[in-house]
Order: sequence, then C-alpha cells, then structure tokens
Amino acid sequence: MKTVGIIPARLQSTRLPRKLLLDQTGKPLIQYVWEVATACSVLDDVIVATDSQEIFDVVVSFGGKAEMTAAHPSGSDRVAEVVGRSCGDADIIVNLQGDEPELESATIAALVQAITTSTAEMATVAAPIRDPEVVKSPDCVKVVLDDHHNALYFSRSPIPFPRDRTVSALLANDQISPWLLHVGLYAYRREFLLRMTSAPPSSLELLEKLEQLRALQSGATIAVAVIDHAAVGIDTAEDYAAFVRRQKA
Repeated sequence: MKTVGIIPARLQSTRLPRKLLLDQTGKPLIQYVWEVATACSVLDDVIVATDSQEIFDVVVSFGGKAEMTAAHPSGSDRVAEVVGRSCGDADIIVNLQGDEPELESATIAALVQAITTSTAEMATVAAPIRDPEVVKSPDCVKVVLDDHHNALYFSRSPIPFPRDRTVSALLANDQISPWLLHVGLYAYRREFLLRMTSAPPSSLELLEKLEQLRALQSGATIAVAVIDHAAVGIDTAEDYAAFVRRQKA
C-alpha cells in the first residue's frame, strides 16, 4: 500500500504573512515539516504543493520535492490537484500542515494506522484538552467520537456541552478530559479525496467553516487517532517568536 504525504503551502496567510518562509532559526519554517515527513517510515513520498514560485524554489533548494498548482480555496483542493496529476499509484494520501514545525513522526504514524486498520474513507487526529479557554474558544475545533473512535461531529462550540457542571470543574483535579481538540492532519483514501474535493461545500461546512463536515455530512466515516498532545501550530508573530526561542534553547 503506497502512502504519499503532501504539504499544501501558500505564501500569504491572514495573521502571519509569508510565515512558511520565515527563517530566523536558520532554515525556513516549511523545512521542519518536510524533514519530519521524509523521516517518517510510513510515508513513501513527500511533496510540497504550492502556487508560489518562491516556496517552490525554497523547497527545491533544501532538497525537497515540490509541484506548482493553481490557486485553490483550501489545502485539500490543492492536495487533490497534485494527487490527480501525479499520484495515480497512491492508495493513501496524507495532508500535512506546513506550519506545524514540531510535528512528531509518531503522530503521522498514528494517523496512517487509523485509516489502514479501518474501513474509513479518511482519518484525522485529536488530543485531550486540559485548558478551559481552549474548550470555549471558537478558534479551537472540538471533535466527539463514537465507541469505535470514529468522528460523530466536529464543532467550534464546546462539544460535548456540560449541562450540570462548569468546564473548569470538569477539568479540575486531573480528571480525564471529556473534550478532544481536533488536530488538522488528514489521511484520505485516494479516490475518496478526489470525490470529496469535486463536491460542493455542504450546509454544515458553510455554517462552521470546517471542511471535514463535508465528508461527515455525505455519510463518510472519519477515523480518529487520539494522541497525548498536539504540536503547536504557528499562526501569529508571537507563536513564531516562541518557536524561535525553543529552537535556540
């Protein structure tokens, strides 16, 4: 079974422009994810998919493989263009985030295991939430699972909702958290990815602005690998400054 990792990469981002090319640590941010992915034994190939010539040139300069794409509204659409053109022999496609430089190989392996040991059309990752503010924040997506570790729903709201106790009370005293933070890594069966990205956005997807709801609403199964902790994504200048400090330490 051939598994290909693809890193969708655009130059501009809303909160931190050109973040994938930031290089205060001595190498560009995107190179960290590429290095983790290429060192991961469950991936047979790794490709950066970008519509930026600058990103393309930087990836090639550090020895990576890159493909140019058209402009796309989402990372999944960018991944699908490369898959449809260049990955005809792939069975599983892993969509990696270029702004998670501290991603661990074990997380990628857990994601791939979740889809290859199930009949699910796609898989993703989640980690327990211990911070009440994360539970309440609409910027942090929560997921609830069934008894077989498949996603029931993803939401920006605090799901499940604690009717009789506060979030803080439920998270006190090191109790097991009832909340899971969705980590934005995905694995797809190749043909399902191409079908999903060719379908129009669903009503739930448009309400929550969560692309994975298109798959759930269509009746697809999403397997979820639960890990101990999530890698820190780089969204703001403050996030990047903290990452630089950790690297220099």
